[in-house]
Amino acid sequence: METKTQKTKLQEDYEKTVVPALIEKFGYKNRMAVPRLEKIVINMGIGEARDNPKLIESARRDLSMIVGQMPKVTKARKAVSNFKIREGMSIGCAVTLRGRRMYEFLYRFIAVACPRIRDFRGFMDRSFDGHGNFTFGLNDQTIFPEVELDKVDRTQGMSITIATTAKTDEEGRALIKSLGFPFRK
Repeated sequence: METKTQKTKLQEDYEKTVVPALIEKFGYKNRMAVPRLEKIVINMGIGEARDNPKLIESARRDLSMIVGQMPKVTKARKAVSNFKIREGMSIGCAVTLRGRRMYEFLYRFIAVACPRIRDFRGFMDRSFDGHGNFTFGLNDQTIFPEVELDKVDRTQGMSITIATTAKTDEEGRALIKSLGFPFRK
């Protein structure tokens, strides 16, 4: 179990600097009303897995090395004949991060992985869903230093969703930006 002394750098920054700044900006009456990170969901959709089932295992291996926990295999909910997918067929893998692992992943993503993206100038801040949650996509899993380049079968993209407890996009954007997330200017 996690103890209260095992806080990551990002968690400490949230409590010491982000919470007071958001209270001042939005006028919250209580610290518990300040939005916080709820979870991070990382999804790798592998459409070619219908022809080569080994791609699922290599994607699971890469994703587990990146996040530190084993992802679940996602299966098709219904058959789609245009994509040659049958119901129950493995089509990707996903992992949900919460607590300490969530903060560790976000810190490593901001500090290590983002600078390794070629021609990176920040993420567009238009991908909020109306409730303060932010979703963005990556084209390549090799930007993470945990991935061993010689074991990569093929480059694989992923979508990452940062779910917050914010009520509006403005609050969610302020929270994520104050944690150091690189938005385009």
